[in-house]
Amino acid sequence: MSSYANMDAEYGAYGGGSAYEFSDKSIRQGFVRKVYAILSVQVAITTGFIALFLYSEPVKQWNKENPGFYIACLVLTLVLVIAMACCEGPRRKAPLNFICLFLFTIAEGFMLGAVSSLYQADAVILAAGITAMVCVAITVFAFQTKIDFTGMGAYLMVALLVFFLVGLFSLIFRSSFGGTLNIIYSGLGALLFSMYLVYDTQLLIGGEHKYSISPEEYIFAALNLYLDIVNIFLFILSIIGRRD
Repeated sequence: MSSYANMDAEYGAYGGGSAYEFSDKSIRQGFVRKVYAILSVQVAITTGFIALFLYSEPVKQWNKENPGFYIACLVLTLVLVIAMACCEGPRRKAPLNFICLFLFTIAEGFMLGAVSSLYQADAVILAAGITAMVCVAITVFAFQTKIDFTGMGAYLMVALLVFFLVGLFSLIFRSSFGGTLNIIYSGLGALLFSMYLVYDTQLLIGGEHKYSISPEEYIFAALNLYLDIVNIFLFILSIIGRRD
């Protein structure tokens, strides 16, 4: 999953090069509420899939006997996220944008459930709890801090590219990191996507920040935040998880 987790390189830094100024605070506030409402539904769907895979033995067994479904979901998520990142229709035109996001969330939820089923349930629950606390703390920080992180898009992209290449080379030449190296790599991954969460959150809230994302991009904003949270969860799970 390390290579998949790093696919955020294609879409995590959107908005880093475009400035939008909105004087109407009510529009921005409504935009923020809409994004977090969509994000809440995404998280709820994903949590349902994880719980299903953790506590249903028939589902676990079916997943082991049908690995092709996981691959199909992986392909679907990549296709959908590229479509929403590169084309205005799938991310702006309703109801197509909601359909694309819903399908993406279903496929991503299935994949996260399948990955979580490889670990003991208590480790997954602990990782989810830590992720929730980290994300809430980061979100509050992003809303309250006077430091502007919206100009860091290029730096985050470079860091993500380096991080992705290191993970890719580890898969090619050594299969995977082990022991201490895995903890360090996963810790850096969680830190990197925590920075992305601050960055994407400040793009969302706009205001006095240098850059902000258009209110028309509510689907894409929710997608970015969702992927940040997913990646933080995966790296934390990799650190504390114990495989069954």
